Amino acid sequence: MPMNVAAIDIGTNSVRLLITDQQGAELERHMQITRLGQAVDVSGRLHPDAIARTVHVLSEYGALLRQHNVQRVRAAATSAARDAANSDEFFDAAERALGARPELLSGEEEALLSFRGATFGLDAAQGPFLVVDIGGGSSEFVLGSAAPEALISVPMGCVRMTERHLKSDPPSSEQLAACVADIRGLLAEVQRALPLDRARCMIGLAGTITTLASLQLGLRHYDPRRTHHSRLGRDQVEHLFERLRAVDVATRRTLLAEPKRAEVIVGGVAILVTVLREFDLRELMVSESDILDGLAASLR
Repeated sequence: MPMNVAAIDIGTNSVRLLITDQQGAELERHMQITRLGQAVDVSGRLHPDAIARTVHVLSEYGALLRQHNVQRVRAAATSAARDAANSDEFFDAAERALGARPELLSGEEEALLSFRGATFGLDAAQGPFLVVDIGGGSSEFVLGSAAPEALISVPMGCVRMTERHLKSDPPSSEQLAACVADIRGLLAEVQRALPLDRARCMIGLAGTITTLASLQLGLRHYDPRRTHHSRLGRDQVEHLFERLRAVDVATRRTLLAEPKRAEVIVGGVAILVTVLREFDLRELMVSESDILDGLAASLR
């Protein structure tokens, strides 16, 4: 009987599952938006509704683990659970749903796994790479070629920035200016921590960036085969930012291949466009291989 493995990434905005066989062949890959980090930035606690939504999805994933006779599981929670005073309450419920207790990743561990996933299969001679993972509650920045050389995690994500600054629909110019100012302050920490002038290729990860890539490609349905290793130029990102910030959430849903991201996409793109401006980067490579793939690889 085959011994399959599974990785589960429990993020601030989405919960994702990857099941592979021992050779790494993909058997199942799923993503559902549950917004576990709902209001964590303000309250410091996971909301009961957010816990219930996330545990429901984890129960569905648990059924898939049993269906595929998964022998080894690595489930990991990130920013929202790191910031919440009641994360143990969530972990207890998640363990009952999955049959395995999630681990709480530090920002540094999250960054290392993101780098491992993002650079898989790439020639180290193309580096150093700057891997940028824009999550729901935090963003990770890693510089390296064959291995990470410097990294940092900062409390800046699409959910956090949206809840903190973007109160109206669509957001006002004043709200966006405050959001960008907040982002710039956090990016100053990144600039102090990483020798960014050494980066030869930026690799962008996670839902904000893959959603933008889908929009730029004109996709009506999300297709990772099309977005993986596609390119986004800074001018394209600037144009998409202006397009998305100008319309309300109902209109954004009609534009996106993943409509559930409409509520937080402007906050996420504000992060990306500010990264490109502040670091004077002209282009990024989009990667569908990220922390989830890094978690799966650690089991093989």
